[in-house]
Amino acid sequence: MTAEDDIARVKRQEQDLVLPVFDEAVAYKIGSVVRARALAENLSLVVDIRTWDRQLFFAATAGTSFDNAEWVRRKINSVRRFQRASYRLVLERGEVPFPPQAGADPADYVIAGGGFPIRVTGAGIVGALTISGLPGREDHGVAVDALCDHLRLDKKIFALPKQ
Repeated sequence: MTAEDDIARVKRQEQDLVLPVFDEAVAYKIGSVVRARALAENLSLVVDIRTWDRQLFFAATAGTSFDNAEWVRRKINSVRRFQRASYRLVLERGEVPFPPQAGADPADYVIAGGGFPIRVTGAGIVGALTISGLPGREDHGVAVDALCDHLRLDKKIFALPKQ
């Protein structure tokens, strides 16, 4: 598969992984599933789920650090500003800092996989589900898997191919 194929797949994920409702209970359910997976698979990761105005779920497993929370913060900012999965930015631009003319200071924005927009039917993008701790493509995959699980969709249909 090519980068263009991956971009098309991520766009489909963004369009199809839409929640009918999103509130504290939904955030807790999705976040708890991600945390349980991390524990079961011995993954060191941070999961953050939020609306743009407040954090609804946060968990960190063994092996993570303050740096993971900082990566999450910067990925969230990128999702919010560019209204797309942060891994899509990687595929479109490469993992290089934003140029100064973009007005996206690298201290606050990052091009790295793991931030996924939370889209709600009739409301649009209202927040982000963000993972940090694995390579970017895998962070992205954990987020997509969690949304597929919640929506009871076949993960294989939405998963990016292994590299």
